[in-house]
Amino acid sequence: MSYDLNRRQFVTAAGAVGLTALAGCSGSDSGGGNTLSWHAGGTGGTYYPLSNNFKTIVEDNTDYSLQVQSTGASLENVGSLNREDADFALIQNDVAYFAVNGTGPEDLQGNPMENIRGVATLYPETIHVITQADSGIETIQDLDGATINTGDAGSGTQVNALQILETAGIEEGDFTEQNTDFDTATDQIRDGDIDAAFVVGGWPVGSVENLATSAGISLVEISGETRENVMNDAEWFAEDSIPADTYNGISEAVETVSMQAMIATHDGVDEAVVEAVTTAIFDNADAIDQKSEFITVDSAQDGMPIDLHPGAAAYFG
Repeated sequence: MSYDLNRRQFVTAAGAVGLTALAGCSGSDSGGGNTLSWHAGGTGGTYYPLSNNFKTIVEDNTDYSLQVQSTGASLENVGSLNREDADFALIQNDVAYFAVNGTGPEDLQGNPMENIRGVATLYPETIHVITQADSGIETIQDLDGATINTGDAGSGTQVNALQILETAGIEEGDFTEQNTDFDTATDQIRDGDIDAAFVVGGWPVGSVENLATSAGISLVEISGETRENVMNDAEWFAEDSIPADTYNGISEAVETVSMQAMIATHDGVDEAVVEAVTTAIFDNADAIDQKSEFITVDSAQDGMPIDLHPGAAAYFG
């Protein structure tokens, strides 16, 4: 796989994958022209609770209300932004680049979504590879022949999972793929219906935390030569680790990789709207209770892979 990108375009210490606001000032059941559609991700990940955190902040500090919608996340969200079905959304920075340039995953190739614009990067989106506590699976290569949940079909998680598996030498046909949201994937791990699941999100991810507490988990490292190869083959990945004791029973740090989550919009959203939403979020960052240590004005353009919306540019200067 060769996507010919420069990692410095994408990943720095703080930043994240994927929050995009979708267009929805069309008088939905939240009411009126001041209602903005904001597409998040699955309820078991980080995007959905963070988006509701932003909803509270925006509604407390502007005349706008946010209608937060659970979605399949990044790939679904860029399509909604491109069609102007949404005003804002959370997305991964790699998927943002692919969408705007018409490259990367097959569904995005040759169809550049040139109307999508950036607002801000947020926090690292960390790759979690989860198995049962006693699975004996220790490396990505151990997944050869396994049944693996790679995330929702068409999601950024699925894109990342397939990239990592391919780099590790596990091709299509070498494993059985299943596709669901994070909550269902962790239920499948608990019930022994699958061998492993890929979950992408800022740690701690709620669904993973719940499984670790109720049934126990093991986290598979992406480390050493495998990690170097993953970062060489897909240059938007950066080194990351899940700290010790983030999840019950995981007493040592686990090496892995991450992208960045970001807020996106499209060029049909009025400049004043984007500036007001951006101002509300970043002027009140002390009210954020999800990934707050990463979400700052100073880091909000780190790893931004696409052009800023003029409303965001007006705020960040």
